[in-house]
Amino acid sequence: MIKLFVGLGNPGPEYEATRHNAGAWWLDALARELKVSLLPERSYHGFMGRTMIHGQNLWLLQPQTFMTLSGKSVAALARFFKIAPEEILVAHDELDVLPGQVKLKFGGSHAGHNGLRDIHGQLGSADYWRLRLGIGHPGNKAEVANWVLKKPSQDDRVLIEEAIARSLKAVPAMLSGEMDKATMLAHTSKPPRPKPPRPEAPPVTPD
Repeated sequence: MIKLFVGLGNPGPEYEATRHNAGAWWLDALARELKVSLLPERSYHGFMGRTMIHGQNLWLLQPQTFMTLSGKSVAALARFFKIAPEEILVAHDELDVLPGQVKLKFGGSHAGHNGLRDIHGQLGSADYWRLRLGIGHPGNKAEVANWVLKKPSQDDRVLIEEAIARSLKAVPAMLSGEMDKATMLAHTSKPPRPKPPRPEAPPVTPD
């Protein structure tokens, strides 16, 4: 059962629309869906919202520490409210997943993601859930740092936003602890676009 949803990004208007903030976009969408206000909380170094669903407390957190110190924010809230790592879901941008796709994963390495790296260290555990929002890869490792800090193309932004909207359908299953069902819902691929109708053949006229 997920008790804390985290959306990673960098603070400030200059980063708001960059690929590295895809996790923050997801949390904003979740907050709108749940009608929860995200307000500054100095104790947890970020914007926090709190609600109750089916008698259970639920926290939403958007760290404002810059990506490399995300764990400072997550660990502060988790420790204070005694939230275990396996009850945390972190939404973040993912280079190895295409725009328009989402992958739900439990545990494993941080794969070089600086936000996850710090969360690993601050929680002292890798056993938390990740919602990996595809942003695609520039194709060259040397270009990754610039890639994540730039805005996606308009087409890619639309694909990411559509994937965020679809993945929110998995949230009720996450809240009830049905993580297999949540995984299936989150991984549901984009429905294929309908094919345009074939042009009708011109009528055959007799000679």
